[in-house]
Amino acid sequence: MAFSGTGIPKYPHVQSKSSLLKASYAEAELRRSAVALGSNLGDSQTILETAIETLAQTPGIVLEARSNWYQTKAVGPPQPDYLNGCVTLQVEITAQQLLETLLGIEQQFGRVRQERWGPRILDLDLLLFDDIILDTPNLQIPHPRMRDRAFVLVPLAEIAPDWIEPVSGYVIKELLKDVDCSDVHLLMRN
Repeated sequence: MAFSGTGIPKYPHVQSKSSLLKASYAEAELRRSAVALGSNLGDSQTILETAIETLAQTPGIVLEARSNWYQTKAVGPPQPDYLNGCVTLQVEITAQQLLETLLGIEQQFGRVRQERWGPRILDLDLLLFDDIILDTPNLQIPHPRMRDRAFVLVPLAEIAPDWIEPVSGYVIKELLKDVDCSDVHLLMRN
């Protein structure tokens, strides 16, 4: 690809697939989204890292930021602790398409939905999508329980502290002040 009549390449030194994706979507309408990641079965860190790589390689999705990993107590029936984190993305797809992508990635990793709040190899939750409020039978944005969950708010506040949660009107770092964070422990810095 060259500038008109100059013979000069438009992108003379694209350094990575990520920068190529960013260049490809530079003129498209991108929406910012936040996704929570969790795992408490198998090699959770490898599973979560690979899930992020899979997201970042998906057409129409550009990884913007990622949090550190946190070890957290499980919610629900007795089970191992979770490894949790969050990512923010720039996406060229709709919220519904992003949800379908997340569910597809969960399936690729062998996720089987058997028990509500049961152990899982991979959990990907769509938390926020720009400032959209959406309530459909299969998708609620913002995620309906995110404001009550320290294991979501701690890593999200790390990478998007000033993002306004559109239902409450509060920024993430303010929502964090209202939850008990005693069971959320920094596991490792990325």
